[in-house]
Formats: sequence, structure tokens, C-alpha cells
Amino acid sequence: MTHLWVRAESRDHEQRVGITPQGVKALMAKGIEVTVEDSASRALPIDGYRATGCAIAPEGAWTDAPKDAIIFGLKELPDDGTPLPHRHIMFGHAFKGQPSGRTLLERFKAGGGALYDLEYLVDADNRRVAAFGYWAGYAGAAVSILCWIAQQRGMIAEPVGVYPSSNHMLSDLQEKLITLGTHRPTALVIGALGRVGTGASDLCTALGVPVTKWDMAETASGGPFPEVLAHTIFLNCILARPGTPVFVPASAKVAPRNLSVIGDIACDPDSDFSPIKVYDRVTTWDAPALRVHDAPPLDVTAIDNLPSMLPVESSEDFAEQLLPSLLTLGDLDSGVWGRAYETFQRNL
Repeated sequence: MTHLWVRAESRDHEQRVGITPQGVKALMAKGIEVTVEDSASRALPIDGYRATGCAIAPEGAWTDAPKDAIIFGLKELPDDGTPLPHRHIMFGHAFKGQPSGRTLLERFKAGGGALYDLEYLVDADNRRVAAFGYWAGYAGAAVSILCWIAQQRGMIAEPVGVYPSSNHMLSDLQEKLITLGTHRPTALVIGALGRVGTGASDLCTALGVPVTKWDMAETASGGPFPEVLAHTIFLNCILARPGTPVFVPASAKVAPRNLSVIGDIACDPDSDFSPIKVYDRVTTWDAPALRVHDAPPLDVTAIDNLPSMLPVESSEDFAEQLLPSLLTLGDLDSGVWGRAYETFQRNL
């Protein structure tokens, strides 16, 4: 029998989960055994999972799970260097030349396990079957505007946290903007036709921030793109990959510009293909902005778990998209799982 083990997330500020209690019920009805770990931080309470009749395990017990169990989480595993003998479903961030990714793959190699990377679960047309994109864009735009508001006060952005809902997030930003009168930034969104870009654009529009929407047609020339420097906020919503043009070169720090905030929502600073060359590391909830130039200020925000700022909505949305694929876990050799495993093997 196929056994899915839903682990608790170990990362700070991570409250999301990739399956809801309703999803667990659907898997069990399909004959899939499900174990859900308890969690002190998960946005969806354990009682809902317990009510399905699935097994409940202590937080972090996945390391001792049966070897044939498929371990399902979202963000990275504890970085303890131990071999990984299980099959894991997660965002590995390991296939784009990231230094930490090589370390993770070596752990799988040592343990004999396998990585089914959620970013590389694709259908027959190579389209991702599930993504947190919309809420990543929404929250990423929110953090970028918070950075801009802080700049207007002569400050750098303060720590950010979890919101109960997108309505709460929107109300908080509206209240902060009111203190600035009618003054608003302008924003340029690249990747505006995708889920991430749509979320970013929707947040800007809801706040009355004029937004210029670019996608493949507007970036086909390969650059340079002086329009980026002409806007106050630049929101990058496309993943780094071979052939991605450079949108913000290193020279932008000292170039004449209106640009004062870069929101790298795709957040691939250590990828060889990063389109933003003014920074080299992610930012955090406690320090959301990295100041890369002082006068005039230029801040970069690049938080790599943005949807967890809206953990309930983002979990429910992602889980609904992913469930049809989870229901096919009985056949890991074909379909989305077979393609994901081939990607893992090519990069191992």
C-alpha cells in the first residue's frame, strides 16, 4: 500500500501545508495510507486531520518512518548532513546550480532516496501542476511596498509576519499608506501574465499603486531595460533559467534612477541565471530588506517563503491544485511523478 507521510515544517515562520484534511480523506478513500505529523505552527489545526482517521505522528518523526513511506513537506529539511533514504516530495531548490542544492543531492545519493521536486511536477505539456505563485506575488508586492513606505520615513523595513487573511494584509497596508497622503510609488511587474505576476499586480491595483505590466513580448529584446530604473518599485515574477535576460545589472546601484525597491519575488539570488545582479542572498522575515546602495537608497527584498505570510489561503489553494497528482501516487513511474524522478536522476 502507498503510504504518504506529511511531515511538520521545521523552518521558522513556516505555517503552510501541502494537503488539507479534505485531501487526506480523498487519499484514504483511494486506498492510500496517510500519516500526518503534529505541528506547533501549522496554520491548519491537527484536529481536522485527526478527524479523518489518519495516523497522527509526533513532530519530526519522519526520520524513523517506514522506508517505503513517501515523505511530503514543503520547505527544506534540517541541514544536518544525514543521508536521506526515503522518497521526498518537497521544494528542493537543487537543480539550478545552487550551492546548497548540491549538498542536498549528495544526501539523497548517500541514502539511496529520491527527490520529487514540487517545482518540477509538470504535466505532459511541461506546465507545473501546482504552485504557490499567486499568493507569493501578492505577499511579495506587499513586502516591497512596506519597504518603500519605510524609505519615505527615512528607515529600512521592519520585520514582517503572518496575516490571518489577505484582507487583513490589505487593510494594514492601506492604513500605512494613508499616513503618506496621496503620494504613491509606481511599479513595474515582469511576468505579469503568470500567477505570480497576477498576484503582485492585484495587490498593487488594490492599493492604488500604478502598475506597468510586462511579460514575454515586452522582454523579448533581451535588454537593456531602462524602464526598470524609471519605476519606483520593480517586481520580478519570473523564475531564473537559462536565457533569462538581466533586468537589473550591477551598474544600476549607481545609475540615475527612480528605482528604490526591488522585489525579487522569484527569489533565485544564488542561481547562475539570476536576472538581478545587485544582490547575492535572500532576505528574511526579521530583516526583509537588504540595502544595496545608500544615496539614493536601493533596497532589495527577496524572501523565499512569501506565501507563508498568508498560510491559510496559500495552503488551501496549493493543496487543491496538487491533490489530483497526489491521488496518482500509486504509480510513481509515469505521469508527473515519473517526469519529476527523471529530472532528479539527470541532476543527481
